[in-house]
Amino acid sequence: MDSEDKVLAKGFGVQSLSSSCQSTPERKGQILVFVSGILGSDFTLRILSSGFKRRLTTEERLGEVSFRLELTTPACPVKDMFEQKANEVVATIPWVKKVNVTMSAQPARPVYAGQLPMGLQTISNIVAVSSCKGGVGKSTVAVNLAYTLADMGARVGIFDADVYGPSLPTMVSPENRLLEMNPEKRTIIPTEFLGVKLVSFGFAGQGRAIMRGPMVSGVINQLLTTTEWGELDYLVIDMPPGTGDIQLTLCQVVPLTAAVIVTTPQKLAFIDVAKGVRMFSKLKVPCVAVVENMCHFDAEGKRYYPFGRVLRFFVVQQFGIPHLFDLPIRPTLSASGDSGRPEVVADPQGEVARTFQELGVCVVQQCAKIRQQVSTAVTYDNSIKAIRVKVPDSKEEFLLHPATVRRNDRSAQSVDEWTGEQKVQYGDVPEDIEPEEIRPMGNYAVSITWPDGFSQIAPYDQLQTMERLVDFPQPTPA
Repeated sequence: MDSEDKVLAKGFGVQSLSSSCQSTPERKGQILVFVSGILGSDFTLRILSSGFKRRLTTEERLGEVSFRLELTTPACPVKDMFEQKANEVVATIPWVKKVNVTMSAQPARPVYAGQLPMGLQTISNIVAVSSCKGGVGKSTVAVNLAYTLADMGARVGIFDADVYGPSLPTMVSPENRLLEMNPEKRTIIPTEFLGVKLVSFGFAGQGRAIMRGPMVSGVINQLLTTTEWGELDYLVIDMPPGTGDIQLTLCQVVPLTAAVIVTTPQKLAFIDVAKGVRMFSKLKVPCVAVVENMCHFDAEGKRYYPFGRVLRFFVVQQFGIPHLFDLPIRPTLSASGDSGRPEVVADPQGEVARTFQELGVCVVQQCAKIRQQVSTAVTYDNSIKAIRVKVPDSKEEFLLHPATVRRNDRSAQSVDEWTGEQKVQYGDVPEDIEPEEIRPMGNYAVSITWPDGFSQIAPYDQLQTMERLVDFPQPTPA
């Protein structure tokens, strides 16, 4: 590729310019100036956060310019606006007679594709919809969000993770209401309704279950990881209510992209919002939005907030979550869920659908921003017998002695949870210990397997506080 083909539009990452025999660097540069004019606007900040990749071809003899826009998600909320703007701006160049804009979407690519169970390897974004108590409308939000994303053009699935009281079979009406097995692959085939793939314990044909926590976690993991989801842009997980072991286990197994918290607007509900935000924060899962359900109603041309509007100010002030969405007290919202047809499908032009459209745009944009962030890279360098840690968005890389990492484990196996007394003593860990495997665990930590079979979860934040190797060890001779 010639150097002139590597021109970047004001640092915004036009990846390449495909030359033809008629094109010149000067005129390509002229086009890029006009494109960068779009990129300098408020409008384009939204485009960038939605993850566009742009390529350009020109045919000067015909006066023809072609953009090929590759979206990170087909649900990009500003794709039509960008297409129109690009046409209008580039068409003002004197020698341009025709502008062609085509669009495509990237295949689903998860952040940790090589480390995930097969069923999750072709899912781009996994979004948890969570609440700390039942009865606040969490499932209503999860289902309507999923169908909103599908309406925006995304490939979407819903996983109902509530084994004790699955809601999905009531809220949607697929023709096939039983999950099927692929006998050859021994995997689960999801059912579908209006193009959205669905999995719920309620579709397993066994009714509601009476199980202890560990059994429930096992069932949830099996349903989620052995399903043939196919390529999805978004998998929406309707989390079981609460912040207990089941929720924590699910968050640790699945690399969640983002979380949406659902609550009601009473003062007391703020305590539950705080619990949910802290849980996801601990697991390094960004909370991108809070939805206040049953927030207001309209009567005689006036809007009433029977529970006040205090919650939104607390959420913004204490947790810095600026994206808050209100849902009304409206009989049709619950009635549509009971009828098996989500509100955004039953009334796509209504007020509730517009609110979910705004929520969908928020989720798409925030997930795109999150995916552009690079996770901390943790690897074992066998040549120098040290663990390498590369911090994202910086040039910082440091080394840790494997024994130091093992001695700093803070799990119940190593430290008494009540007294803080160290169970594993310094001398219990050999100086020459080496990890057998290091793999990412969700978005917040790595799982390290040691020769004695112990599996250590090491949060990225904790690794950065450990004593580092100042002198780089010399590579071991082959």
